[in-house]
Amino acid sequence: MRVSVLRGVGDVALVERPEPEPGPGEVVVRVASVGVCGSDVHYYEHGRIGQHVVESPLVLGHEAAGEVTAVGAGVTSPAVGQRVSIEPGVPDLTCEQCLAGRYNLCPAMRFYATPPIDGAFAEYVVVHAAFAHPVPDTVSDDAAALLEPLSVGIWACRKGRVSAGSRVLVTGAGPIGLVSVQAARAFGATDIVVSDVNPARLELARELGATEVVDARTTGLEDLPRAPGVLLECSGHPAATVAGIRALAPAGRAVLVGMGGDELQLPLSVVQDRELEVTGVFRYAGTWPTAIDLVAAGRIDLDRLVTGSYALAEAEDALTAGRRDPQSVKVVVHPQT
Repeated sequence: MRVSVLRGVGDVALVERPEPEPGPGEVVVRVASVGVCGSDVHYYEHGRIGQHVVESPLVLGHEAAGEVTAVGAGVTSPAVGQRVSIEPGVPDLTCEQCLAGRYNLCPAMRFYATPPIDGAFAEYVVVHAAFAHPVPDTVSDDAAALLEPLSVGIWACRKGRVSAGSRVLVTGAGPIGLVSVQAARAFGATDIVVSDVNPARLELARELGATEVVDARTTGLEDLPRAPGVLLECSGHPAATVAGIRALAPAGRAVLVGMGGDELQLPLSVVQDRELEVTGVFRYAGTWPTAIDLVAAGRIDLDRLVTGSYALAEAEDALTAGRRDPQSVKVVVHPQT
């Protein structure tokens, strides 16, 4: 099969590898669509993310969907021929965190495209059967792949306890911010304010459910008509994070989603005086059933986020699309083309 491999910083090559075989409890998926994530771009540009360093050829891509072509021993579902969305992190299922239901925090997690685990810029991949989620035919291949970033938005809303009537502030209108907007609306939020510096993305946020948008280049968050009860911080920018926390109502909840620097100057007096809750987000757990149902019901539109499609041989172009086009939101790679 053909595989797109990151060999070093800025060095992507198309190579041939043997097709994978399923082990017990595993399935092989013929990959139809893979979304390009900011982490893929970061590995391409820098060769590392924090402690995760690309030390040998690595296959990028963790937002994937396709069709099951083979199953291993003991697998009863999904079946050969079923279309599936891949949950790209497989925990050990036996550690303290897994047994407590927090499998996203499993210290032995094997996650696609996180060194040294290969991802899905390939014609075929193998995955644990429990993490290959069947999707209905009403969900497109691209949308099935983008259930992965949507899961981040759903998890963020769960951490922020977004519910009917919630007032939500989303800082950062990138792909994660935009799926968080849609998730918040689906969870029942009635006021959804989005702040960003990109007018095109703010307009898209409004189209996808934001009730108000704020151009952070010219307008601050200190004068919002109603203080939000939940902050979904999706930019990773320190100034946006602090401004969002300061905008929260008393007893509000700040959910830190975006990946920024390792340190942040927290406005501690604001957190203490208003009894704010501040929590982080690390991927997700148990989100795929909800994500599938929301997309299948038309409550969330993931296809609207796709601004470019590339063949597997064009993976490097996909990784650099955002650099070339400021209007780019989410690009996908189609490994079978």
